[in-house]
This record gives sequence, structure tokens and C-alpha cells, in this order.
Amino acid sequence: QVQLVESGGGLVQAGGSLSLSCAASGRTFSRYAMGYFRQAPGKEREFVAGIMWTGSTRYADSVKGRFTISRDNAKNTVYLQMNSLKPEDTAVYSCARSHDSSWSTIILASAYDYWGQGTQVTVSS
Repeated sequence: QVQLVESGGGLVQAGGSLSLSCAASGRTFSRYAMGYFRQAPGKEREFVAGIMWTGSTRYADSVKGRFTISRDNAKNTVYLQMNSLKPEDTAVYSCARSHDSSWSTIILASAYDYWGQGTQVTVSS
């Protein structure tokens, strides 16, 4: 059983920065793609960023240039650095491990089999 434990998040003013961390259990972390999704109240869950086992990354257009996803395989941890935050970034952010690890499916929630508990990010205007 894989467990994903998230930390970070909180309240920040628009234009500020926050960093999220997601620590995974298990010895095969480095073989899997990891991703972050978010869900705002009354909205569908949406892809934010993903990172392949190779280190290649993909981003939603809405966060490109502002967010950076990275991973430290030695620590079984994936990070999401969020800069220039906007009120529309307010949501519950969840990390997840992909069972597919495919470049084409990394943006799909259905490609992920393990999810973190989620952490609230609130950006005030």
C-alpha cells in the first residue's frame, strides 16, 4: 500500500508564494509519474502539474510559468513551488501517483491510483 502525505499550503496574499510537498511511502517511487491536481468549491478537479520518472514535466496552461513541479527520488518526495499566486488558484491541492506513467495520460486523473489527503491553498485578493 502506497501512502502519500502532503504538507504545505495555507493562506497567502495575491502575488505571494507557497510550496507544497508530498512524501510517498514505498521503494519504487522513482519509477512512477507523479502529479498535482486541484479542486475549487463547485468546480471539477483539474490537472495542475505532472512530472515523469525521467523528470520531464507538464503544466496546465493556467499555471505555466508560475508553478514548478520537481521531485527528489532519494527522499521519495515531490514538490510544487507556486509563485505569483492568484485568487483563482484557491483550491484543495492533492498529489497523486500515476499507475500509467505515460506522457499522454499524465494530465488525466484516471491515470492515478494513489492520492494524498489534500491541502488547502487560499489566495486572498
